[in-house]
Amino acid sequence: QVTLVESGGGLVQAGGSLRLSCTASGRPFTNYYMAWFRQAVGKEREFVAAISQSGASTLYADPVKGRFTISRENDKSTVYLQMDSLLPEDTAVYQCAAGLLTGRRKIEEYAYRGQGTQVTVPS
Repeated sequence: QVTLVESGGGLVQAGGSLRLSCTASGRPFTNYYMAWFRQAVGKEREFVAAISQSGASTLYADPVKGRFTISRENDKSTVYLQMDSLLPEDTAVYQCAAGLLTGRRKIEEYAYRGQGTQVTVPS
């Protein structure tokens, strides 16, 4: 069992930045491919970004490319999502997820997920 706890969400003005963190416990963090997903009110959950076990390979959804950066610190069992140039359409609950399969863009393909953290960017 892996427990994932997100933090760092909040309210930020358009154009601002936030850094989300997701800390894992329970099993070796380096086993897992990590990803971030988000879900806005009234919309389906969508893939945001993912990172390989070593951190050498990353993947981004088109809407966040060039604005968001995913990274990880394996010695801290933590994955980050640095979000810059935030837009109102980035408003959502952000969840991290852990899985063994690489390159997956559906949260159902990840074995574990956190509860999420709210990010709000007023228009």
